[in-house]
Formats: sequence, C-alpha cells, structure tokens
Amino acid sequence: MPIINALCMAFFAVLFLQSGIDKMIDWKGNLNWLKGHFEKSFLANVVPALFGIITFTELLAGVASAVGIVEVLFYASNVIASFALLFCLFNILVLFTGQRIAKDYEGAAVLVNYFLLGIVSLVLLG
Repeated sequence: MPIINALCMAFFAVLFLQSGIDKMIDWKGNLNWLKGHFEKSFLANVVPALFGIITFTELLAGVASAVGIVEVLFYASNVIASFALLFCLFNILVLFTGQRIAKDYEGAAVLVNYFLLGIVSLVLLG
C-alpha cells in the first residue's frame, strides 16, 4: 500500500504547501481578509499573530508531508508520515475552530472532508 500512502501524503503536501505559499505571496491581502473575517470575534486583536503562526505551521505540515512521501516510497517506513499527518490534522482542527469562532459554518463544514481524509490516511498508514 505504499502508493496509496504516498498519494495521501502528496494530497496533504499540496494542500498545505500551496496554502502556506499563497499566504506568503499575498500576505497583505490574506491578512486584510482575515481581519475582516474575525472582526466581530474575540480573536480580532490577535489575527496578525495567529496568521503568522498558521502560515508557519501550514508550511511545516506541507514539508513534513512531502518528506513522508519519500519515506513511505523509498524507506518502507511511516514514522515521519504519521507525525506529518497528525500535524496536518492539528492544523485542520485549528482552522476548523477558527471558522467556527468566526461563525463561518460553511467554511468549517468544508474542512470536515479534509479532516476525514486525514484520519483515513492515518489509519491506512497503520
């Protein structure tokens, strides 16, 4: 099942690397959007700090997932891949919590699919 595991890891590598890189490229635009998104929540004053943290953790999750691809394909191991998936799931949970706090229930609902895929991927890694 290394191919399936590698495909799952590739999905999360693309998801988090693209998201993190997009945040870096359009930092100002993304930050302004998030400030508006959270303006009526208790997080309004800490959005810039949280944005920096989530950008860093998304990039870290993406890189770890990419390393996990190599690990499952070439080293017949899944230690890094397992920790990468746990980190991805943690990130999704943080994003989900943020969407719920912002009362963006549709945005939160979309994240459920990613979370479930992460759980299934973790089970497949066994």
